[in-house]
Amino acid sequence: MPKEEADANRPAARPDESAAPHDGNASQGVQGVQGGDEPHRGNGSHTENASRSGNGSHGGHGAHARKRGVGGAWADFKDSPFLPAVVLVFILAAAAGLFAGSYTYSMANPTPHHIPTALVASPGSAEAKEFVAGMDKALNTSLEVRPYATVPAARQAMEEQSVFAILDVRPDGVRMDVAGAAGASVAQVLAETAPQVAKAAGVPVTITDAKPLQQGDPRGLALFYVSLAAVVLGFVGSIQLSVHARTLNPLERIAFTVAYSLLGGFTIAAVVDWGLGAVRLPFVESWLILAFTMFTSGMVFTMFNTLIGRWAMLPTWGLMVLLGNPSSGGAVSWPLLPSLLGHVGRWLPPGASVNAQHTAVYFADAQHAFPFLVLAGWSLLSCAVFWFWRHRHPGGRDRPAPAHGAAPAS
Repeated sequence: MPKEEADANRPAARPDESAAPHDGNASQGVQGVQGGDEPHRGNGSHTENASRSGNGSHGGHGAHARKRGVGGAWADFKDSPFLPAVVLVFILAAAAGLFAGSYTYSMANPTPHHIPTALVASPGSAEAKEFVAGMDKALNTSLEVRPYATVPAARQAMEEQSVFAILDVRPDGVRMDVAGAAGASVAQVLAETAPQVAKAAGVPVTITDAKPLQQGDPRGLALFYVSLAAVVLGFVGSIQLSVHARTLNPLERIAFTVAYSLLGGFTIAAVVDWGLGAVRLPFVESWLILAFTMFTSGMVFTMFNTLIGRWAMLPTWGLMVLLGNPSSGGAVSWPLLPSLLGHVGRWLPPGASVNAQHTAVYFADAQHAFPFLVLAGWSLLSCAVFWFWRHRHPGGRDRPAPAHGAAPAS
């Protein structure tokens, strides 16, 4: 039959039949929902479920937030940079007070305790006993009297820094030798007290500074400050290596600590001696003492950084600055320090540095091994701790991993 006739004989379509395919799909969707057609049911309910889950999720988050409460806020605070910042605020405030307190306690009112003193007098000399008793009373302490047969023997003891003064008691009066280079503050106290005692005892006294300080350092503080500079810059250098050269491996870190210590010690000595002319130094020895001090101080920080990480500055500052520098004997001599500080200070790096530097400049013929052994002991301890626990140090870098597929070394 021709196409035109077939179309003519076909019943007229109802107005809505043109939408039959769409209606059929819609009907199928309805049937699927009613009859349990899972794909269409899942699609049909997706929006509703999403809406519900969205609302439920919102409600869940609210409940979760209510559950977290203070605990959740504390967890967020701990993970933020504000916790260490707040801790540092209080630490720095405490450190400021302790810093001022430690220096004030040790230096503001120096009081003599036991002053080692050489006594040259005839056995059983009444004049010697009276004068020593008068000095003890005036100083409110006791001279640690050490008898010597001759003045040259007593001078040798002063050269070795075993005594701070020599009392040479003679029938015509008392001759007192002090050593300003051994301790300017001690020499000053003795020189101010002896005339008063001699006047009360009715005997003349002659006071001589047998070991005076250099003209450019009349208070004897220059060597204290150069040692202080070496101590502080020593651990500051180690801090800077940890910040700016964090990936240095252990041996590299030690090598660079040696490098900045040698260069820094040279610079300090050159400025003080050649640049300012404040103190004439035995240059090489003073340079190496300062370098040794800087290295020891830097490795002490590295040791604490290995043990306790980012808070390493606390024990370093406490040991080297709060305790070590006031007790070093540089600003106030050990006999005038509180007894405990006077003994402890000799075993710490700042005190050892001041002792070694002081002897090198003023008592070159009687240099002691003790301060160098103290510095060496702290250096070895710090290096050993750092090396043994180097895997805990926050710096360093890992060895490069082998390439994938690379054949293992035979």
